[in-house]
Amino acid sequence: MVQLPTQSDPPLSPRQTLPTMYDLPSDNPEEPGLPDEFHFLQPLLLFLTFQPANWNPELVFSACDLNLYYSVTHPQWYKRPDWFGVVGVPRLYEGQDLRLSYVVWQEEVNPFVVVELLSPGTQEEDLGRKVQTPGNPPTKWQVYEQILRIPYSVVFSRYTNELQAFHLVGGHYAPVNLIDNRLLVPELELSLGLWQGSFRGINRLWLRWMTLEGELILTPEEEAVMAQERAERLAARLRELGVDPDELE
Repeated sequence: MVQLPTQSDPPLSPRQTLPTMYDLPSDNPEEPGLPDEFHFLQPLLLFLTFQPANWNPELVFSACDLNLYYSVTHPQWYKRPDWFGVVGVPRLYEGQDLRLSYVVWQEEVNPFVVVELLSPGTQEEDLGRKVQTPGNPPTKWQVYEQILRIPYSVVFSRYTNELQAFHLVGGHYAPVNLIDNRLLVPELELSLGLWQGSFRGINRLWLRWMTLEGELILTPEEEAVMAQERAERLAARLRELGVDPDELE
């Protein structure tokens, strides 16, 4: 129960007075489940490769299809990005719990980058073409640009393989010119670009995080394969030198 302040007490902050992630719903009864398999796999690849080089991994958080509560005046309002990334918050909520949702007045840090995957039903809103109607919550574009002021907003279409990126400049999103079909995010020492390859057995054009120079940031599975290949090359070289690697301790 929230304790009301006395006249001598300083005013309470939204963090102290508004609902926490434990109080707010983590599901969306109007949109049960995921719309398709791509909307599961693509955010997962972003999640696995979001590794800002200049941040401690314990202070990096990213999520797929998680409720993002953004309004201190309407604490039940939320958006549900396909993927978003945050730097400067503990990996676990208050350092101890897996998040049920992301509540900005509790976290006190807004997302740094958000990705939306276009579908026919969401295209107008994801690209900022949908207008807020009176009495209804703001659109995703308005929330990302004007309320949370997320520095980078990215939209990717699996149907056209088109990547569109926007950077917050002067309080408004401006289109970003891609470099080698990549969005450069120097603040995180990362870039976000398109990659043709196989992920979880599906070969297609995927959106994934890379270094600023364009080198792939490997998933755990890719790292394991690379380690196995290095071990096999080393074993072959030892055999060429007349050494049996199986006899080495």
